[in-house]
Amino acid sequence: MFTGIVEEIGIVKEANPHCLVIGAKRVLEGMRISDSIAVNGVCLTVTSLSSNAFNVDVMPETLRHTNLGGLHYGDQVNLERALVVGGRLGGHLVLGHVDDTGEAISITPEEAARIMRISPPAKLMPYIASRGFIAVDGVSLTIAGLDDLSFTISLVAYTLEHTTLGNKRPGDKVNLEADIIAKYVERLKEQSSQNLTLDFLEEYGFARKGLP
Repeated sequence: MFTGIVEEIGIVKEANPHCLVIGAKRVLEGMRISDSIAVNGVCLTVTSLSSNAFNVDVMPETLRHTNLGGLHYGDQVNLERALVVGGRLGGHLVLGHVDDTGEAISITPEEAARIMRISPPAKLMPYIASRGFIAVDGVSLTIAGLDDLSFTISLVAYTLEHTTLGNKRPGDKVNLEADIIAKYVERLKEQSSQNLTLDFLEEYGFARKGLP
């Protein structure tokens, strides 16, 4: 599990259909073989280590549903080690299970920030809500606005400097992971023929009677 707070920008040293070799420094501290690490928001397993890089295997399923298949030598990637129990949860709960890719359709300056509009697959729109959470290439972000076909995020100067989102251009593909709670609520609604009442939410642990 992750928080969506990127620790370091890594550099792809080798990319092939089965494996990525990524150069890094900070995330290597304390890293061991079999550890989980998020690469552009994708949870992968470390298979080998050196003094300045680590290897991760990638499966065809991962390549089909993320932007990792488009990586080449020298590309930058967002890196985050798995959440340590007892640490600060600075972003939101991110599983590293990317739902699909979206497309950056516009990037507009707004003072020191940039407003990025992203077009996601239609299947993800039910999980996207204004002021809700979403992970974009593994970065925990708040949804600033949305319409029927797209949503916007506001990228502050720190995010632009310390993640790969500062290098994105219109047309680029980004990995998207919707908020896990939104997905569970949608699934419960699909499986239930009853309306989403307080009694229903209480039964499944999403609410308690008598609480504001």
